[in-house]
Order: sequence, then C-alpha cells, then structure tokens
Amino acid sequence: MRSTQNPDLMQAFAAEVKARRGELGISQEELAHRAAVNRTFVAKVELAQNQPSLTVLHKLSLGLEMDLPELLRLTLLRYKRLKRTKT
Repeated sequence: MRSTQNPDLMQAFAAEVKARRGELGISQEELAHRAAVNRTFVAKVELAQNQPSLTVLHKLSLGLEMDLPELLRLTLLRYKRLKRTKT
C-alpha cells in the first residue's frame, strides 16, 4: 500500500505555520486556543509529525489570521523551493 504522506509537503506546511505564528508573535498555546485544538497538536504540526484534516487546516488558518487558500498557496511556494534545493 502506498503512503499518502508527503514528508516534504508536510515539512513545508510545518515551516509555514511556524513562520506565520512568529509573524503574529503568538505562542503555540495561543494558536491552539484560537484554532480550538490541543497545543501538542500544534507542536506536532510544526514538527511535521501530524497531517491535519481539511477541517483542522481551516481552523489553523483562522487561528493564523489568514484565509485557507493563502496558507496553502504559501505552503506550496515553500514546498517548491524545498524541492528545488533537494535536486
């Protein structure tokens, strides 16, 4: 069975969440509160150890004060840069 996880994409998303949280100057705890998720979940997202559902992606984007399409766009840009540096 093929894995549905893409480690590079997960790493790009993790970095984007962490970067945006840093821009906002909020803690993992604050993001967790805003997104109605557990702080350890946020920590695991930022370590690329959790692959959030679509519903949780939406909650995280709201907690990060951005639209989900924008969060995904920035993640994909970061992913493309990451892939280029690996080749």
